[in-house]
Amino acid sequence: MDADEIVWVTRAGGAPWLRATGLALDADGFIQVSDTLQTLTDPRVFAAGDIASMVNHPREKAGVFAVRQGPPLAENLRRAVEGRALKPYCPQRRWLALISTGDRYAVASRGALGFQGAWVWRWKDWIDRRFMRKFGEFPQMEAGTASTAPSSVQLGEEEAAQALSAVAMRCGGCGAKVGATVLSRALGALHPVDRDDVLIGLHAPDDAAVVRVPPGKAMVHTVDFFRAFIDDPYIFGKVAANHALGDIYAMGAEAQSATAIVTVPAGLEAKQEDLLFQMMSGAIEVLNDANCALVGGHTGEGRELALGFAVNGLVDEDMTSVMRKSGMRPGDVLILTKPIGTGTLFAAHALLKARGRWIDAALVSMCQSNRLGAQCLREYGATACTDLTGFGLLGHLVEMTRPSGVDSELNLSALPVLEGAEETAAAGILS
Repeated sequence: MDADEIVWVTRAGGAPWLRATGLALDADGFIQVSDTLQTLTDPRVFAAGDIASMVNHPREKAGVFAVRQGPPLAENLRRAVEGRALKPYCPQRRWLALISTGDRYAVASRGALGFQGAWVWRWKDWIDRRFMRKFGEFPQMEAGTASTAPSSVQLGEEEAAQALSAVAMRCGGCGAKVGATVLSRALGALHPVDRDDVLIGLHAPDDAAVVRVPPGKAMVHTVDFFRAFIDDPYIFGKVAANHALGDIYAMGAEAQSATAIVTVPAGLEAKQEDLLFQMMSGAIEVLNDANCALVGGHTGEGRELALGFAVNGLVDEDMTSVMRKSGMRPGDVLILTKPIGTGTLFAAHALLKARGRWIDAALVSMCQSNRLGAQCLREYGATACTDLTGFGLLGHLVEMTRPSGVDSELNLSALPVLEGAEETAAAGILS
């Protein structure tokens, strides 16, 4: 046959990194597993799908096996956590193979049977699209079920009594503080920026921090606090710190110091410590970039993870550098430094109605600091500014136009909007 390009397709082989795991592999480099999908080397390690090879039921590498091992894998993971006997799994002996030839034509085989045609391609296309819809069309969640709380685990009577006893004895005094040992270990691994005007802070902790106000400067105070809306504590820490700093930048101020307000769910000390470290690592990264010293804070236990900061900033004492909400003047131009739409996107995310790439792009935007944007506005003589967050574009615009005594006109087609926000808003999903 004449061909422009030739692709030599070989049989599947295990990824090279598997050889460094120390797990037992077969001749092709795949992880060997028992009927319960546990590795032969370590029963606490499970493997399924194309990465695994069932010792007692060898099969070719085919998507049908990878997909069908999902439910037994999930079931056995639950049973392992609960200390129950695991269920063996036996894959089917015959399966349907459908292969497209690239021209809306396909060939099929099952056992000794084989057939082909355009109708086979349409059949394959219908099966594939039906499968992929499962990753984009989720069952409607009932009100109140969208939560970051961990799933419950069934307990025996004795274990349940112990759990209830532990919960009942958790102290609610002192703001239900997280243990001092957990706190010191988590914070001890962080490296907040050190400023000369911070006299007492985390480097020598005390009952309160002491900071110096340089001559000719005035202090700006703000506080922001909200519960976690994503299950990545590091990213949440970055977003929370950026959110708190936004009010300082909107006033035309330079961030100086911050104190943290943290709520973490009750649980094992090791888990609390890890959660605190990840979350505060993200926050410290943002605060350090702003040259804002973390000088202290308060932790408490609660039902949901939450984080906020009380931030201090510095402005010139003569107030010439301050940008206020009431500083709008006729003829001014309105500028948005970021695209909008996070409210509707994360409302859709909680209902399983948002695409992953929409949420990823929104988080990238939320992690981007407004520090340089505020600096640019100050340099070019902006007289009014606000941090556009919880009240949306119109809510914050009203907060500016009323005290300024002006009207405003919006060019809707010029508004920068995050990808997916128009679709979710049009579907009636609003925060």
